[in-house]
Amino acid sequence: MSSDQQLPFEPHGPHDPQATQTWQGETWDTRYQPTLGTPGASAPLPQQPQHEHQVAQAAHPLPPESPVPVAPPSGVSASGVSARSGNGTGGGAGYSEPTTLGTARITDAQRARAEGRSPIIPPGIRPAGLTAAAGLLFAAGAAASSYALLVPLVLLQGATAAGWFRLNGMWPARQGIALAFAGGLVADVALLVAGRGNAPAAILGTLGVWVLLTLILQLRSHADPDERMYGLMATTASSALTILAAGFLAADTDAVIVGGLAVAAATVCRALRLPGTAADGAGTGAVSLAAAVLTAAGAGAVGGALAGLDVLSAALLGTGAGLCALVGLRVASYDYPSRFVHMTAGVALPLTAAAPIVYLLGRALV
Repeated sequence: MSSDQQLPFEPHGPHDPQATQTWQGETWDTRYQPTLGTPGASAPLPQQPQHEHQVAQAAHPLPPESPVPVAPPSGVSASGVSARSGNGTGGGAGYSEPTTLGTARITDAQRARAEGRSPIIPPGIRPAGLTAAAGLLFAAGAAASSYALLVPLVLLQGATAAGWFRLNGMWPARQGIALAFAGGLVADVALLVAGRGNAPAAILGTLGVWVLLTLILQLRSHADPDERMYGLMATTASSALTILAAGFLAADTDAVIVGGLAVAAATVCRALRLPGTAADGAGTGAVSLAAAVLTAAGAGAVGGALAGLDVLSAALLGTGAGLCALVGLRVASYDYPSRFVHMTAGVALPLTAAAPIVYLLGRALV
């Protein structure tokens, strides 16, 4: 059937001669626009076909939507605050201001500053317990043999390498973590091969090679210059800490026993809520610090008595190890780190920071 033989469209209702549809090929003639009636007019609009009514709706934009006011619940004002609580901070359970952008969650550090508390929170009692267990393992391993000491040392180096990157806000960083951990393993092997007499050469030589290797890998990176600088600093620091942790393997056996006990005692004492500790358990008071140092000295003296050392020398060694452990604990407590940081860097850094002083004071006092 040709286009001029097609049947005309028969609308439902009375025929309007002015609203005649015109066929041109297979398209509609949309030049006709119906005249909309004004409010209050008594003359009804002519009934249009269904297709013409859709064209008219598409030609005229809809009026802008106006928000429909919603009545607040009983006892709540239009601003969203409970009438019983006044400004929302009284005794009643107030409502926050309504928003269409979601709830903006503030960080724990921002909340602590708003409440007048310190944003520096230590890992807590559970990581302190793990650090104490590791310190006891170090003491027992050192009393047994160098190879028995190697087992907790490797675990310590792995936790240090992983926790340091996350502590600096860099994650994932598998390449940097693997590189730092490999540096610690190489230092351990070098110490076992060279012996304790050549410990400085083994540790410093491994450290120098790893710094050069880190620099070469960062120069080959295609990241932005700022990101490469951040990666270089984090990888270098992580490698240095992991390699220096091998100082436990180079130190005298009695010094490792004293240092392990001192770190364990100082870390646990610091995590306890003693007088002078903040209300949130931050342990920032002078009493807590003094108690941790004295506990480390006492634990060192006990370890020295068990190992047959001079009590005063063992107490001095325990004091130095305890102070280094507190420094490592403070580094791991920076600005509300995550639980992963607490269970890695918070556990490892007190022992890792004490490794150099255990080696040096061990050579001087033992």
